[in-house]
Amino acid sequence: MLNKINDLFAENIQIQIAASKSLANNLSVATQNVVNCLLRGNKIIVCGLGRSYANAQFLVANLINRYELPRPSFPSVLLSLDGAMGSAIIFDNPAETLLQRQFSAVAQQGDILLVLSPFGNEEPILNVVHQAFSKEISVIALTSNNSDHLRGLLSENDLEIAVPSNRESRILESHLFLVNALCELIDHTLFTQNS
Repeated sequence: MLNKINDLFAENIQIQIAASKSLANNLSVATQNVVNCLLRGNKIIVCGLGRSYANAQFLVANLINRYELPRPSFPSVLLSLDGAMGSAIIFDNPAETLLQRQFSAVAQQGDILLVLSPFGNEEPILNVVHQAFSKEISVIALTSNNSDHLRGLLSENDLEIAVPSNRESRILESHLFLVNALCELIDHTLFTQNS
């Protein structure tokens, strides 16, 4: 059992070290894109499916409430899979359109769509990314090594932050780290650089 535990820590650490080398620049660009979006008065629209939905919820909670610093709420929207909304949309529409209807109702030019997609092949995620292009909304995609479908959709105005792993549990852990890092960097950029 202790060997397995040590292996889990070692795998996570190795992925984080690899990510620190390959993702730092894109994380910096993502932070600046989000900050610019918020300063323009636009919002961040966030979505994820399956276990990524929890990371998406956490990101929106951090943006609307706070991360570590007490500060004003940042305009952000979670494309919901929960409760009456998700149930009603799926009842009346094909499941792959679940996110599109909500996105269409709230998205405005200048917003950012941030998707959490471990494998980049979830049809509802791909559909909402297509819709973002038609509304001229840029995309930030948290993905992995396995995201060829989604990667192929992104334009030069979009940004992919691909965790260097193929294992879903490690990808989700890394996405949570990236969510936390993004929130901390946004707060740092807006509230602590000049203090």
